[in-house]
Amino acid sequence: MSDFPEITEPADDEPAASAPVALSQSLERGLLILSTFTSADAAPVLGIADLARAVGLNRSTTYRYVATLAKLGYVQQDPESRKYSLGPRVIDLGFAALSSMEVTRVAARHLQALSDETGYAASMAVLDGPDIVYVERCRSRRTAGVAVDLNLHIGSRLPAYCTSMGKVLLAHREPAALRTLLDRTDLARRGPKTITVREQLMSALAKVRQRGVAVSDEELAPGLRSLAAPVRDRSGYVVAAINVAVHLTTWTTSVESVVSRLEGPLLRTAAEISAQLGYRPGA
Repeated sequence: MSDFPEITEPADDEPAASAPVALSQSLERGLLILSTFTSADAAPVLGIADLARAVGLNRSTTYRYVATLAKLGYVQQDPESRKYSLGPRVIDLGFAALSSMEVTRVAARHLQALSDETGYAASMAVLDGPDIVYVERCRSRRTAGVAVDLNLHIGSRLPAYCTSMGKVLLAHREPAALRTLLDRTDLARRGPKTITVREQLMSALAKVRQRGVAVSDEELAPGLRSLAAPVRDRSGYVVAAINVAVHLTTWTTSVESVVSRLEGPLLRTAAEISAQLGYRPGA
Protein backbone atom coordinates (compact mmCIF):
# COMPACT_ATOMS: atom_id res chain seq x y z
CA MET A 1 0.00 0.00 0.00
CA SER A 2 1.30 3.46 -0.87
CA ASP A 3 2.40 5.78 1.93
CA PHE A 4 1.08 8.79 0.03
CA PRO A 5 -2.47 10.01 -0.56
CA GLU A 6 -4.07 9.23 -3.87
CA ILE A 7 -3.89 12.17 -6.26
CA THR A 8 -7.30 13.07 -7.58
CA GLU A 9 -7.37 15.34 -10.61
CA PRO A 10 -10.23 17.85 -10.77
CA ALA A 11 -12.90 17.27 -13.36
CA ASP A 12 -12.77 19.45 -16.47
CA ASP A 13 -15.64 21.59 -15.21
CA GLU A 14 -14.40 21.78 -11.62
CA PRO A 15 -12.48 24.89 -10.55
CA ALA A 16 -8.83 24.10 -9.85
CA ALA A 17 -8.98 25.86 -6.49
CA SER A 18 -11.56 23.39 -5.18
CA ALA A 19 -9.34 20.35 -5.83
CA PRO A 20 -7.51 18.89 -2.82
CA VAL A 21 -3.75 19.47 -2.80
CA ALA A 22 -1.80 16.20 -2.85
CA LEU A 23 1.94 16.61 -2.36
CA SER A 24 4.69 14.16 -3.25
CA GLN A 25 6.85 13.47 -0.22
CA SER A 26 9.51 11.80 -2.36
CA LEU A 27 9.82 14.83 -4.62
CA GLU A 28 9.94 17.12 -1.62
CA ARG A 29 12.76 15.10 -0.07
CA GLY A 30 14.73 14.99 -3.31
CA LEU A 31 14.49 18.75 -3.74
CA LEU A 32 15.43 19.26 -0.09
CA ILE A 33 18.61 17.25 -0.63
CA LEU A 34 19.49 19.37 -3.69
CA SER A 35 18.81 22.60 -1.81
CA THR A 36 21.21 21.49 0.95
CA PHE A 37 24.11 22.02 -1.45
CA THR A 38 23.06 25.63 -2.05
CA SER A 39 22.47 26.71 1.56
CA ALA A 40 24.73 29.48 2.80
CA ASP A 41 26.56 27.34 5.37
CA ALA A 42 26.84 24.16 3.28
CA ALA A 43 30.04 22.80 1.81
CA PRO A 44 30.01 22.27 -1.97
CA VAL A 45 30.84 18.56 -1.42
CA LEU A 46 28.81 16.49 1.06
CA GLY A 47 28.73 12.89 2.22
CA ILE A 48 25.68 10.75 2.92
CA ALA A 49 26.02 11.35 6.68
CA ASP A 50 26.15 15.13 6.12
CA LEU A 51 23.07 15.06 3.93
CA ALA A 52 21.16 12.76 6.28
CA ARG A 53 21.71 15.17 9.17
CA ALA A 54 20.75 18.17 7.06
CA VAL A 55 17.44 16.73 5.83
CA GLY A 56 16.53 14.76 8.96
CA LEU A 57 16.47 11.28 7.39
CA ASN A 58 18.34 8.10 8.22
CA ARG A 59 21.39 7.24 6.13
CA SER A 60 19.85 4.36 4.17
CA THR A 61 16.84 6.44 3.11
CA THR A 62 19.08 9.36 2.22
CA TYR A 63 21.31 7.09 0.17
CA ARG A 64 18.36 5.88 -1.92
CA TYR A 65 17.38 9.44 -2.79
CA VAL A 66 20.96 10.47 -3.53
CA ALA A 67 21.54 7.38 -5.70
CA THR A 68 18.46 8.29 -7.73
CA LEU A 69 19.60 11.89 -8.12
CA ALA A 70 23.05 10.68 -9.17
CA LYS A 71 21.61 8.34 -11.80
CA LEU A 72 19.64 11.24 -13.26
CA GLY A 73 22.69 13.54 -13.25
CA TYR A 74 21.52 16.00 -10.60
CA VAL A 75 24.36 15.07 -8.25
CA GLN A 76 27.72 13.44 -8.94
CA GLN A 77 30.04 11.40 -6.73
CA ASP A 78 33.76 11.93 -6.39
CA PRO A 79 35.37 8.48 -6.91
CA GLU A 80 38.06 9.12 -4.28
CA SER A 81 36.24 10.84 -1.42
CA ARG A 82 32.88 9.11 -2.22
CA LYS A 83 31.19 12.43 -1.45
CA TYR A 84 28.68 14.22 -3.66
CA SER A 85 28.36 17.58 -5.36
CA LEU A 86 25.77 19.11 -7.68
CA GLY A 87 25.74 17.57 -11.15
CA PRO A 88 25.42 18.98 -14.68
CA ARG A 89 21.64 18.52 -14.86
CA VAL A 90 21.27 21.19 -12.17
CA ILE A 91 23.35 23.50 -14.37
CA ASP A 92 21.06 22.70 -17.30
CA LEU A 93 18.01 23.67 -15.26
CA GLY A 94 19.61 26.88 -14.10
CA PHE A 95 20.51 28.01 -17.59
CA ALA A 96 17.12 27.05 -18.97
CA ALA A 97 15.55 29.30 -16.36
CA LEU A 98 17.88 32.13 -17.25
CA SER A 99 16.66 32.12 -20.84
CA SER A 100 13.34 33.58 -19.77
CA MET A 101 14.48 35.74 -16.88
CA GLU A 102 16.17 39.06 -16.23
CA VAL A 103 19.35 38.52 -18.22
CA THR A 104 17.63 38.69 -21.61
CA ARG A 105 15.59 41.74 -20.64
CA VAL A 106 18.72 43.51 -19.44
CA ALA A 107 20.78 42.54 -22.47
CA ALA A 108 18.44 43.48 -25.33
CA ARG A 109 19.19 47.19 -25.68
CA HIS A 110 22.92 46.69 -25.09
CA LEU A 111 23.10 44.05 -27.82
CA GLN A 112 21.21 46.28 -30.23
CA ALA A 113 23.64 49.12 -29.52
CA LEU A 114 26.59 46.76 -30.06
CA SER A 115 25.16 45.58 -33.37
CA ASP A 116 24.50 49.13 -34.54
CA GLU A 117 27.99 50.25 -33.52
CA THR A 118 29.81 47.41 -35.28
CA GLY A 119 27.44 46.84 -38.18
CA TYR A 120 27.18 43.11 -37.48
CA ALA A 121 24.74 40.74 -35.79
CA ALA A 122 25.07 40.49 -32.01
CA SER A 123 23.70 37.58 -29.99
CA MET A 124 23.41 36.13 -26.50
CA ALA A 125 23.33 32.44 -25.62
CA VAL A 126 23.23 30.20 -22.56
CA LEU A 127 24.51 26.67 -22.12
CA ASP A 128 22.04 23.79 -22.22
CA GLY A 129 23.93 20.52 -21.88
CA PRO A 130 26.55 20.30 -24.65
CA ASP A 131 24.71 22.92 -26.75
CA ILE A 132 24.19 26.64 -26.67
CA VAL A 133 20.71 28.11 -26.96
CA TYR A 134 20.21 31.57 -28.45
CA VAL A 135 18.18 33.73 -26.07
CA GLU A 136 18.63 37.12 -27.77
CA ARG A 137 19.71 38.18 -31.25
CA CYS A 138 19.95 41.66 -32.78
CA ARG A 139 20.75 42.79 -36.31
CA SER A 140 22.36 46.09 -37.16
CA ARG A 141 20.09 48.92 -38.22
CA ARG A 142 22.98 50.41 -40.20
CA THR A 143 22.43 50.07 -43.93
CA ALA A 144 26.06 48.97 -44.35
CA GLY A 145 25.55 46.05 -42.02
CA VAL A 146 25.13 42.60 -43.53
CA ALA A 147 23.32 39.96 -41.50
CA VAL A 148 25.09 36.66 -40.92
CA ASP A 149 22.20 34.63 -39.61
CA LEU A 150 22.66 31.02 -40.82
CA ASN A 151 18.90 30.86 -40.21
CA LEU A 152 19.55 31.52 -36.51
CA HIS A 153 16.88 32.93 -34.19
CA ILE A 154 15.95 32.94 -30.53
CA GLY A 155 15.71 29.31 -29.48
CA SER A 156 18.22 28.06 -32.06
CA ARG A 157 20.67 25.44 -30.77
CA LEU A 158 24.28 24.89 -31.84
CA PRO A 159 27.05 22.65 -30.50
CA ALA A 160 29.03 24.55 -27.87
CA TYR A 161 32.49 23.27 -28.81
CA CYS A 162 32.66 24.93 -32.25
CA THR A 163 31.07 28.31 -31.43
CA SER A 164 32.63 31.34 -29.78
CA MET A 165 29.83 31.69 -27.21
CA GLY A 166 29.95 27.97 -26.53
CA LYS A 167 33.69 28.10 -25.87
CA VAL A 168 33.20 30.97 -23.42
CA LEU A 169 30.52 29.04 -21.54
CA LEU A 170 32.47 25.77 -21.52
CA ALA A 171 35.65 27.52 -20.41
CA HIS A 172 33.96 28.77 -17.24
CA ARG A 173 32.36 25.50 -16.15
CA GLU A 174 33.72 23.60 -13.17
CA PRO A 175 36.22 20.90 -14.24
CA ALA A 176 33.94 17.99 -13.32
CA ALA A 177 30.96 19.51 -15.12
CA LEU A 178 33.12 20.31 -18.15
CA ARG A 179 34.35 16.71 -18.36
CA THR A 180 30.78 15.45 -18.24
CA LEU A 181 29.70 17.84 -21.00
CA LEU A 182 32.60 16.87 -23.24
CA ASP A 183 31.85 13.20 -22.65
CA ARG A 184 28.46 13.93 -24.23
CA THR A 185 29.95 15.85 -27.16
CA ASP A 186 30.76 14.46 -30.59
CA LEU A 187 33.62 16.64 -31.83
CA ALA A 188 32.53 16.35 -35.43
CA ARG A 189 33.95 18.63 -38.13
CA ARG A 190 31.52 21.47 -38.89
CA GLY A 191 33.81 23.95 -40.65
CA PRO A 192 37.32 23.93 -42.17
CA LYS A 193 38.96 24.79 -38.84
CA THR A 194 36.77 22.89 -36.32
CA ILE A 195 38.70 21.59 -33.31
CA THR A 196 38.04 17.85 -33.32
CA VAL A 197 40.64 16.68 -30.76
CA ARG A 198 39.59 16.89 -27.11
CA GLU A 199 43.07 17.81 -25.81
CA GLN A 200 43.29 20.69 -28.29
CA LEU A 201 39.84 21.91 -27.27
CA MET A 202 40.82 21.84 -23.58
CA SER A 203 43.91 23.90 -24.42
CA ALA A 204 41.79 26.39 -26.35
CA LEU A 205 39.35 26.70 -23.42
CA ALA A 206 42.24 27.40 -21.05
CA LYS A 207 43.29 30.29 -23.30
CA VAL A 208 39.72 31.62 -23.27
CA ARG A 209 39.76 31.69 -19.46
CA GLN A 210 43.06 33.58 -19.48
CA ARG A 211 42.19 36.10 -22.18
CA GLY A 212 38.52 36.66 -21.41
CA VAL A 213 37.29 36.31 -25.00
CA ALA A 214 36.81 33.42 -27.41
CA VAL A 215 37.25 33.36 -31.17
CA SER A 216 35.62 30.97 -33.60
CA ASP A 217 37.45 31.19 -36.91
CA GLU A 218 35.55 29.08 -39.46
CA GLU A 219 34.95 26.40 -36.82
CA LEU A 220 31.16 26.35 -37.18
CA ALA A 221 30.86 27.05 -40.91
CA PRO A 222 33.09 28.10 -43.82
CA GLY A 223 33.75 31.83 -43.87
CA LEU A 224 32.11 32.52 -40.51
CA ARG A 225 34.04 34.22 -37.73
CA SER A 226 32.77 35.34 -34.35
CA LEU A 227 34.12 36.81 -31.14
CA ALA A 228 32.46 36.20 -27.75
CA ALA A 229 32.76 37.41 -24.16
CA PRO A 230 31.22 36.26 -20.85
CA VAL A 231 28.33 37.84 -18.98
CA ARG A 232 28.49 37.48 -15.18
CA ASP A 233 25.91 37.75 -12.42
CA ARG A 234 26.43 39.45 -9.06
CA SER A 235 28.38 36.46 -7.72
CA GLY A 236 30.78 36.53 -10.67
CA TYR A 237 29.36 33.35 -12.18
CA VAL A 238 29.27 33.27 -15.99
CA VAL A 239 25.55 33.01 -16.78
CA ALA A 240 25.63 33.77 -20.50
CA ALA A 241 27.84 34.81 -23.39
CA ILE A 242 27.49 37.45 -26.08
CA ASN A 243 29.12 37.59 -29.49
CA VAL A 244 29.50 39.49 -32.73
CA ALA A 245 29.59 37.46 -35.96
CA VAL A 246 31.10 38.45 -39.31
CA HIS A 247 31.60 36.68 -42.62
CA LEU A 248 34.55 36.64 -44.98
CA THR A 249 32.30 37.82 -47.80
CA THR A 250 31.85 41.14 -45.98
CA TRP A 251 35.21 41.45 -44.20
CA THR A 252 38.19 39.69 -45.74
CA THR A 253 40.84 40.96 -43.33
CA SER A 254 42.82 38.72 -40.95
CA VAL A 255 41.22 37.26 -37.84
CA GLU A 256 43.64 39.36 -35.76
CA SER A 257 42.22 42.52 -37.34
CA VAL A 258 38.68 41.35 -36.64
CA VAL A 259 39.55 40.79 -32.98
CA SER A 260 41.33 44.14 -32.75
CA ARG A 261 38.30 45.97 -34.16
CA LEU A 262 35.55 44.18 -32.25
CA GLU A 263 37.10 43.19 -28.91
CA GLY A 264 36.75 46.64 -27.32
CA PRO A 265 33.04 47.17 -28.07
CA LEU A 266 32.26 43.54 -27.22
CA LEU A 267 34.00 43.59 -23.81
CA ARG A 268 32.44 46.96 -22.98
CA THR A 269 28.97 45.61 -23.76
CA ALA A 270 29.55 42.45 -21.72
CA ALA A 271 30.69 44.60 -18.80
CA GLU A 272 27.61 46.84 -19.08
CA ILE A 273 25.23 43.87 -19.05
CA SER A 274 27.11 42.24 -16.15
CA ALA A 275 27.01 45.48 -14.16
CA GLN A 276 23.22 45.64 -14.55
CA LEU A 277 23.05 42.09 -13.23
CA GLY A 278 24.91 43.24 -10.13
CA TYR A 279 28.45 42.16 -10.98
CA ARG A 280 31.19 44.29 -9.43
CA PRO A 281 34.74 43.30 -10.41
CA GLY A 282 36.95 42.86 -7.36
CA ALA A 283 34.04 43.22 -4.94
